[in-house]
Amino acid sequence: MEVAMGTGRESRRKVESRKVESRKIETGNWKLETGNSKIGNRQSTVGSWQSAVGNRQSSIVNRQSLAPTPDSRLPTIHCRSLGFTLLELMVVMTVIVILASFVVPNYRVAVVRAREAVLRDDLFTLRKVIDEFTLDKQRPPSALDELVEAGYLHGGLPVDPFTGSNETWRADIEDVPMGPEQATPGVVDVHSGSDEISLDGTPYSSW
Repeated sequence: MEVAMGTGRESRRKVESRKVESRKIETGNWKLETGNSKIGNRQSTVGSWQSAVGNRQSSIVNRQSLAPTPDSRLPTIHCRSLGFTLLELMVVMTVIVILASFVVPNYRVAVVRAREAVLRDDLFTLRKVIDEFTLDKQRPPSALDELVEAGYLHGGLPVDPFTGSNETWRADIEDVPMGPEQATPGVVDVHSGSDEISLDGTPYSSW
């Protein structure tokens, strides 16, 4: 009887120990599954954070690629600074035309006055040389070329500033009295060969 009771107790203890072990195993499996699920959640969280960081980096790169660089801005600013609109060009051309309408006539008058001054100086020199030749030779020169041949004009006859030639001078030939009963024909005066009208309204041939 006692043996049977002892055997029953041992069998109970074994059953209880098996139940405890099975509970421990179930508890360990539950903890392992819980730990694995937590690790998986953390890994998924880390992965989502990494993907968010990657998206931010890609958006920053796209913004940088779309944003104009300082080097690319310089040519645009440079081109704008050098560019002119049609209205600006028309205004500039109008101002130039207005200034030219005032400057060109004054320039032409200044050129004519300079040429007239040259003509007056040439006529004064020729008439002076004619008088010197007449006093030295006791007769007037027969032609203007004789003044050059006699050495009174070094370098030849001057060029008429209005005809552009030294062969268009108009010489006045008259009889010059050299004594009581003696007269010699020769050059007594010289004029320009141009028939243009001077600024004072007289022809240059009458100077």
